[in-house]
Amino acid sequence: MSGLASARSGSEQASGIDARSLYQRILGADFERLPASLRALHARDGVRRYAGEAEASRGAGWLSRLCGGIAGLPPAHAGAIEVEIDAGRHGETWIRRFGHGAMRSRLRERDGLIHERLGPMAFAFALELVDDGVIWRLRSVRALGVALPLSWFDGMRAHEFERDGRYRFDVRAALPGIGLLVHYRGWLTIGD
Repeated sequence: MSGLASARSGSEQASGIDARSLYQRILGADFERLPASLRALHARDGVRRYAGEAEASRGAGWLSRLCGGIAGLPPAHAGAIEVEIDAGRHGETWIRRFGHGAMRSRLRERDGLIHERLGPMAFAFALELVDDGVIWRLRSVRALGVALPLSWFDGMRAHEFERDGRYRFDVRAALPGIGLLVHYRGWLTIGD
């Protein structure tokens, strides 16, 4: 199961108001191909909270710490995590709580891509379906509105997947010359 989600047809977005979830709008009929835990997480609207476990590691260099701090990346952590998602027709706000630290981002759809704002950074991702879930493929990056070379972000990876019936995530960001910014991975209990 593979393929990049592309821009939806004009008729799907013509009204400007779409009751479907962010992932449903981007993936269209392919949304049904996602594993059950991913469909459950990404089909809901309103405010939802999920609990689980995660490990987060941060780069040790001062430039890595500076970049991570500016972007609001999570602190090093091993243990409980809580994720709050406020989803509506205009996008989603995610707050990921790693112990005493939190990472907040805003996601919305434009031109068939997920646009994520994280502090002064803005990212655009295509969603690629894979056997166990979805990989986020970086398409553009901006800092304070200025476009940055995509090649600087070759070390960015994000994968949402299901294993043993459980929703899992694995996200890594590194920059050339700076090294690791953050690597966090874990699982969430989605429930019904």
